[in-house]
Amino acid sequence: MLELSESNIHLNATATNKLQAIEMAASALEQAGNVEQGYLQGMLGREQQTSTFLGNGIAIPHGTLETRSMVKKTGVQVFQFPQGIEWGEGNIAYVVIGIAARSDEHLALLRQLTHVLGDEDTAAQLATLTDVEKFRAILLGESDAFTITEETLSLDIEMQSLLTLTAINAGKLQQQSAVENSFVSEVVSNSALPLGKGLWVTDAVSGNVKNALAFSRAKTIFNHNGKAVKGVLTISAVSDQINETLARLLDDEVQNILLSGNSQQILTALNGGKVPVVAAAQSEGQIATGAVIGTFTVRNEHGLHARPSAVLVNEVKKFASKITVQNLTRETAPVSAKSLMKIVALGVTQGHRLRFVAEGDDAKQAIETLGKIIASGLGESVSAVPPAEPDTIEVSSDHAPQIHEEKTGLPADAIEAVFMIRNEHGLHARPSAVLVNEVKKYNASVAVQNLDRDTQLVSAKSLMKIVSLGIVKGHRLRFVASGEEAQQAIDGIGAVIESGLGEGKE
Repeated sequence: MLELSESNIHLNATATNKLQAIEMAASALEQAGNVEQGYLQGMLGREQQTSTFLGNGIAIPHGTLETRSMVKKTGVQVFQFPQGIEWGEGNIAYVVIGIAARSDEHLALLRQLTHVLGDEDTAAQLATLTDVEKFRAILLGESDAFTITEETLSLDIEMQSLLTLTAINAGKLQQQSAVENSFVSEVVSNSALPLGKGLWVTDAVSGNVKNALAFSRAKTIFNHNGKAVKGVLTISAVSDQINETLARLLDDEVQNILLSGNSQQILTALNGGKVPVVAAAQSEGQIATGAVIGTFTVRNEHGLHARPSAVLVNEVKKFASKITVQNLTRETAPVSAKSLMKIVALGVTQGHRLRFVAEGDDAKQAIETLGKIIASGLGESVSAVPPAEPDTIEVSSDHAPQIHEEKTGLPADAIEAVFMIRNEHGLHARPSAVLVNEVKKYNASVAVQNLDRDTQLVSAKSLMKIVSLGIVKGHRLRFVASGEEAQQAIDGIGAVIESGLGEGKE
């Protein structure tokens, strides 16, 4: 988490131009002991490479990769310019955040900042706020007002038990630093409270760090003790600020929106906004027929910080198609690939998998181009190690998707095997955890595919991805392993599946 004291925030500052604003930020970083003298030149050099303007009146000047050695400790200095600073190309910056970061620390820092600043209303408030305490609270997401964000929503996923939906929610809350491990352990063992209409609520007494709410909605209705399960809400509560939101869960209209609304409708409803009655809204998880989907691995050594993100956004903007992107590794919600702020907020590091969905006349050309530019490094050097999972491009249809593997393909030494799941209740959270723990024993890259649902290959070392495959009794799983202990991994996986993954044989 970013440590930011009120002394690092400078309200009602004045500067005549961008250069002076960057000089002020560099000087403050130096005086605070974050950087060595001369870091300013790196910040100016970075600005010449690509503008650090993120949008919504916010700029994040920082040094180049070559000047990281001049960073003594990670930190930021925040300057508010109520009159605005011309930042080039007609962009006006009202909040300037000077950043000093060592290694990849800046990615987590940027993700935290953009998570708060991605909202236009919040950014506008920061531009004119005169109370430094409130400014800091809003910047760090610690303001009194409790709001729910898209990062904690999981819509229309293949689930086969209430427990696995709860586990997904707990993972989302943990990613947001809202709960501790003790919360996760307790919430998956507690009984859920039926809210009505197939909605359930889960919570825990221990491990609550801050007010938060996560919601998972099942694509297919299933039963729990004879009662329908359509969605699960998991609550972390530390103060009365969340009570107003909890009260909304009892509202009939809000429940209808949870059941069939898209992500924006759900957020508006839970946060107290007015949303029309939802009849048969198209699910957020549904992809239009004919859309082109590309799944690619980011190979950049330092992930998608501001510069490669800007290169990516500029490439996306060349196409007329609507293009969204989600970070499959972090399991984020899809966002516009034409927004620099939203790309940076995905927190993409080396090895993360991004899924792009393009809809429009030039969709296929757009996805193919994005695949090539990501593979080439977005203007930076890339890892020579092949990704654990192949890059793919597919076309959405009403039938099983046809997946076309890119030239990266599967490693030449890949070993494959297909095993049938015989567990009575499929792979819910507990047997999935046993499987993942087995896979992690081996020095090998292992991917798995549910052949009966015709899913893509996903990492077999990710519990969240295993349970999201929606595996029921009788499903056939295809494992692909490569590396030093590939054969041992396949043998071990086969043995543990045959033994029932901790639940005994059929």
